[in-house]
Amino acid sequence: MGGGFTFFSVVVVLLVAQCNGYEDYAQFLLANGVGRTPPMGWNSWNHFHCRINESIVKATADALISTGLAALGYKYVNIGIEYVTLMTSTNVCLAWSRCGKTDDCWAQRRRDSSGKLVANQTTFPSGIKALADYVHARGLKLGIYGDAGIYQMEPQRNTYKEMYFVDLLRYHTCSWSVPGSLGHEEDDAKTFAEWEIDFFKYDNCDNHGIKPRGRYANMSAALLKAGRPIFFSLCEWGLENPATWGGKMGSSWRTTEDIRDQWSSVTLIADKNNIWAKYAGPGGWNDPDMLEVGNGVMRFEEYRSHFSIWALMKAPLLIGCDVQSASKETLSILGNKEVIDVNQDPLGVQGKKICSRDDLEVWAGPLSGKRIVVVLWNRSRSKAPITVSWEDIGLSPSDPVSVRDLWAHSFVSRSTRGQLTADVPSHDCKMYILTPVEKIKKIQEYV
Repeated sequence: MGGGFTFFSVVVVLLVAQCNGYEDYAQFLLANGVGRTPPMGWNSWNHFHCRINESIVKATADALISTGLAALGYKYVNIGIEYVTLMTSTNVCLAWSRCGKTDDCWAQRRRDSSGKLVANQTTFPSGIKALADYVHARGLKLGIYGDAGIYQMEPQRNTYKEMYFVDLLRYHTCSWSVPGSLGHEEDDAKTFAEWEIDFFKYDNCDNHGIKPRGRYANMSAALLKAGRPIFFSLCEWGLENPATWGGKMGSSWRTTEDIRDQWSSVTLIADKNNIWAKYAGPGGWNDPDMLEVGNGVMRFEEYRSHFSIWALMKAPLLIGCDVQSASKETLSILGNKEVIDVNQDPLGVQGKKICSRDDLEVWAGPLSGKRIVVVLWNRSRSKAPITVSWEDIGLSPSDPVSVRDLWAHSFVSRSTRGQLTADVPSHDCKMYILTPVEKIKKIQEYV
């Protein structure tokens, strides 16, 4: 298979001190150890949607610990809500669970008399600060969801079947149940800091056509002023190419539309995220959305491919299933330490697609220690051999390398030259780390 591969150089950017000590919020975060590697954790939305409450969040935090996932790096426990599905021609909601009922999601529909956000008294009766204390006591971090809009709209009529969704169809309004932060950036950033929030996902609903750069810049500045290093996840759905400007505002930026638990969604989003590879690195990451692993629609092999490619792309690894009921198969994917180590590699270079023919693809990227991660990905409908040549990934054909299979947890070879071929089942992948033999010899001599 032909094609070339260019490795990215790691550029060290000197921090420029200004009156506040930092040029932008992203530098403040990085200086405080936030975003040096892609975030790992859990987000409630993909499985629970708006059917979320403090008991589920607490139980998930406990499950991350009892399953061993927390020890592998899954630290963020994020309360998330997202956009509502599109409407039929008769404006009847296609997903009742996402239709913005008044007792849904984490906040009250109205701010208090002083203009502050208030936790939903039904679903989060103890308040967000108490929930943060619970999560922090277990060595984990709490994340929350907000929106860069004016208000996540209420329906214009009393019954869901008779709603007019003009604003939804124009602006993709989210849950319709939580006040937006547009115009309240400093108040909300201060509130999140007081609650000791660690992760803030900022969505793009009800924006009334206002360009995202200004809206996200205002919240970034407000978070910096609040003074707490909160991982800032920009989520404007990739509409204005945030990879080109998000790096000064926060630690990750969504490059695509929302993911679905479907093979076609995973492949489409992987390709879209691949375009922006050169913009990712320590302190700022391309975000192709959360993981669908374990939600039950795709096959095991498809989930394994999904997880492998997200790890190689240095995407945030945010679990989207119910951790409490996760199967052994699901945990075997999410808990693969060798694959996680690729995602968390300190070099921080996003791997990318280097060649593709007939839905047989080679993805690769550099790792620390002059190693290379390679994924042979079969997106076709039948089993097929896939070959990666050393020239495709910047090696000399005569270079001997060891080949480690990250899913078999074993060495394919201690010294291979020229190329590597593997038979890959449909919608499955093979994932390897290639290490130059000379590098191994030097390590052995040092030891």
